[in-house]
Amino acid sequence: MKKFLAIFLAISIIAVLLAGCGGNQAASKDSETQGDKAQKTIKVGASPVPHAEILEVVKPILEKQGIILEIVEFTDYVQPNLKLAEKELDANYFQHIPYLEEFSKEHNLDLTYIAKVHIEPMGIYSQKIKKLEELKEGATVAIPNDPTNGGRALLLLQSAGLIKLRPDTDIKATVNDIVENPKKIKITELEAAALPRVLPDVDLAVINTNYALEAGLVPTKDALFIESADSPYVNILAVRKGDESRPELKKLAEALTSPEVKKFIEEKYQGAVVPAF
Repeated sequence: MKKFLAIFLAISIIAVLLAGCGGNQAASKDSETQGDKAQKTIKVGASPVPHAEILEVVKPILEKQGIILEIVEFTDYVQPNLKLAEKELDANYFQHIPYLEEFSKEHNLDLTYIAKVHIEPMGIYSQKIKKLEELKEGATVAIPNDPTNGGRALLLLQSAGLIKLRPDTDIKATVNDIVENPKKIKITELEAAALPRVLPDVDLAVINTNYALEAGLVPTKDALFIESADSPYVNILAVRKGDESRPELKKLAEALTSPEVKKFIEEKYQGAVVPAF
């Protein structure tokens, strides 16, 4: 009987020890799983409108795939690329291809893109006139001061018939490339984000759509002149070179070009933002 009790107690102790080991293994597996989930968190920089709004639509799509999307909002065109290059972001979504290429070259950054998402037609706005024909001689016109958007604005002013640039000019055009200025307009170059705020003080302002939307302007209704829908300035999902094949980022690119996002863009922005896919 004593031998039986001793064997029973020994078996019980072994069982308890095994259960403890199993629990520790399970806890370890849980910890590993939680670690995996943490590794699948991606941080993306974006302008508040429309980029961050579009990313909010993407969030639940990625969550179903085990990816947590953290959106970091920026109100300028400089920090998102610098933060991406410094690895404080996994990607950014705020700019078009020419701007990315020019900024990367200027700052010696190894950035590229993995998805073309949408086009934001740039527009010419005014609070002083209702049509361009009313523009008076010597009028003041504000445009972005960064090289690519400044050149883009000058090309738009040319398309609107207000100026004429040298025949060989492109997106890198500057005010020095103006060869004809029949209304003798005075062009002021300002930070793109400031353009909606100075609209009451100038005769015209050439404003990027994201800043126009933030200011409550409706490009398709309020712009006196707007880029055509075939604009080459496609807004993209930018990443560091070498990260193009990261699974989380590839899934983000797929989500940004999904039918759900296309429907949201078309219904939300009514032509002010146009899907590029």
